[in-house]
Amino acid sequence: MAVFRAIDTGLREGRAQIAFDEALIELHKAGSIPDTVRFLRFPPTALIGRHQAMSQEVKVEHCRANGIGLVRRITGGGAIYFDEGQIGWEVVLSRKRMPMPSLGDYTRAICEAVAHGLSSAFGIDARFRPRNDIEVGGQKLCGTGGFFDGDTLFYQGTVLIDVDPARMMACLNVPAAKLQKRDLDKAEQRVTTLKALLGGTAPEIAAVQQAVLLGLREKLGVEIQPGVPLDAEEELAKKIHDESIGTDDFVYEIDSPRGAGISEASLTGAGGTVSAFVRLEGTGGTRRVREVLLTGDFFVTPPRMVLDLEAALRGVAVGEVGAAVDRYFAASRPDLLTIAPQDFRKVIEEAVAAGGMS
Repeated sequence: MAVFRAIDTGLREGRAQIAFDEALIELHKAGSIPDTVRFLRFPPTALIGRHQAMSQEVKVEHCRANGIGLVRRITGGGAIYFDEGQIGWEVVLSRKRMPMPSLGDYTRAICEAVAHGLSSAFGIDARFRPRNDIEVGGQKLCGTGGFFDGDTLFYQGTVLIDVDPARMMACLNVPAAKLQKRDLDKAEQRVTTLKALLGGTAPEIAAVQQAVLLGLREKLGVEIQPGVPLDAEEELAKKIHDESIGTDDFVYEIDSPRGAGISEASLTGAGGTVSAFVRLEGTGGTRRVREVLLTGDFFVTPPRMVLDLEAALRGVAVGEVGAAVDRYFAASRPDLLTIAPQDFRKVIEEAVAAGGMS
């Protein structure tokens, strides 16, 4: 039976929490820490996914004016609002000790385990909703996501305990396409909380933690032992925070490069949204891709796959772009959770075509 350590890093500033994520991954890859379940909480914070553009997803000025933190995650997915009325949970594990075929299989197994724990503890009917949500009655209670880094799987999620949806949505730009996909008029209709599901009484944080652990134990068949954050984790997390994840350069490194000479296209489907921004160079039959930027709320592993694809397209002739995308995916074979290779090809070709008309 696999043995996990459970730790709680409590309420910390958002960028510090994400830096701790990276520290966990690095130390787990090095064999310095065991498989781990972590619980964490945030002060009011807007967190965007690894591949998203800040100004597209978040009402930046509103957040700054109201003291709401602005943070970029190391996982993909969409923008979320996090405050003391939510709890985060994370699983860091060795794929060799718990082998499954793909990221989608781990997603289903972990989400079904957490849904089972919440349902058992609180008498609700929580269910995994592909591709990466836990819902009750069609409303989202938990969002999740993760990726592989070598043998290490990093997977995380939230549980909405007591959240003001209006405050949440005041911080985020929710695309109309997302609401239309769910046949909703307002973004607030997309989510629910344990407080709402339990007749207006919010459960204690400790009870939610125990529910998550219960589900992981019973459905994944693992033993979970209490632990504490190690000095090595705290020290590495501080270093990562100060040098990268805590800096504005990291948080704002992706933004929508709209302007002269840039063409764009977006594709929204069941797995989320991907946008392509393209700048071409040359004239006539010599036109080539000068640069391309891909953004969106998709999940890919490894996360640097997006950077590698962008690099692979630089200098490619306009008429060869689709074939170049296909060659990249055939050679690299990344694990895609919420989007397919053909989605990338389609949106990139549309952006290139738009550039060819300008």
